[in-house]
Amino acid sequence: MLPMSLDQYQVLTSMLAPALLMAATGSLLISANARLARVVDRLRAVMAEWQDADEAQRAELEAEIRSQRTRSGFNLRACLMLYLALAAFVATSIALAIDAFTNFALGPLPTITALVGTGCLLMASIYLALEVRMAIRGLDAEISMQMRQRPSGPKPGARA
Repeated sequence: MLPMSLDQYQVLTSMLAPALLMAATGSLLISANARLARVVDRLRAVMAEWQDADEAQRAELEAEIRSQRTRSGFNLRACLMLYLALAAFVATSIALAIDAFTNFALGPLPTITALVGTGCLLMASIYLALEVRMAIRGLDAEISMQMRQRPSGPKPGARA
């Protein structure tokens, strides 16, 4: 039985905050998984280039392969943190309902699970920021490599 001062609408209202955090976490998971898929695709493309490259190109491509592997590691850690955050927010929502039905017998448990979820979101955000930074560095390196391979003479059809 619910305490007199707490009805089912108050319980449902208190469960909305974790639900909103679950939705936000889900959106971040979709983004992180899409980024991971792009990293995997890029890694496969670089590996194909590596097989046909000469020794000088292989050294540059091996550096990019190492970078892509690090990026995928950041993405995997971010996904893990996001899944843990999602689980913590689900646990928070359930704990809030159970706490209301047991006359607040769980004490600070709902708050602790919410803090764990928020901490996991913070860690995931840090990992995703590190991955984005590596992506930009990789893009800069790729542009530099392409510019070095480009012939420096006049373009065909250009007037002298």
